[in-house]
Amino acid sequence: MQKINYHNKMLEIIKQNKQKKKLLLQVCCAPCSSQVLNELKDYFDIDIYFYNPNIYPEEEYYKRSEVVKKLVLQMNINCKVIVAKNNPNEFYSFVDTRSKDTEGGKSCYKCYELRLRQTAKFAKEHGYDFFTTSLSISPHKNSRWINEIGEKLEKEYEIRFLYSDFKKKDGYKKSIELSNKYNLYRQDYCGCVFSYKEREKIK
Repeated sequence: MQKINYHNKMLEIIKQNKQKKKLLLQVCCAPCSSQVLNELKDYFDIDIYFYNPNIYPEEEYYKRSEVVKKLVLQMNINCKVIVAKNNPNEFYSFVDTRSKDTEGGKSCYKCYELRLRQTAKFAKEHGYDFFTTSLSISPHKNSRWINEIGEKLEKEYEIRFLYSDFKKKDGYKKSIELSNKYNLYRQDYCGCVFSYKEREKIK
C-alpha cells in the first residue's frame, strides 16, 4: 500500500481556500491542541470540540477541558471551547475489546471512530465547513487510521474532513515546547481506564 503524506494533503486544502473556513477541531487535551492551534489559526476560524468519553476518572475529563480553556486564553485565539457532556458509557459500549488489547491496538481504531463520528455529526448540525482532530500529533496514534476514518465520515455526513498528520515538521516536539511555555498540565496516560491501569502498573 502506497504511503500517503496527509500533512501535504492538508496543505493542499489550505492552499485551495480563498478565505477562512469554519473548522471544528476535536481535542482531548491542551498539550496536543497547542501546536495544532498554532498551525491552523491563520487559515481557519476554529472552534474546539472537547470530546472523549474514554477519559477516566471523571474529574480528569473536566481537568483537561479546563486546561484547554486556559490555553485558548493564553494563546489569545478567538474561538469557542465546546465541552461535550461526558458519557463514559459511549466508550464502554463502543469499545468492548480494549480490556484484551493494548494502546495502539485494533480497539483504538474504534475509539478514534467514536470521537471523529461525534465531531462530524456536531459539525454538520452546526454549520461548519470542515472537521478534524488533534489526535494525529501524537506519536502514539495511528495517522493512517485517523485519516481513513475521517475520509469515510466526510462521505457519510457530507462535510469536509481536514486531512492531517500534525506530528510532521516536528509538530510533536513543538507541542512539548508550547506546553512548557504555557505551563500546561501534561497527563501521562491516554485517557481510558485501561491506559490508566497500564500507567499505574509501569509506575
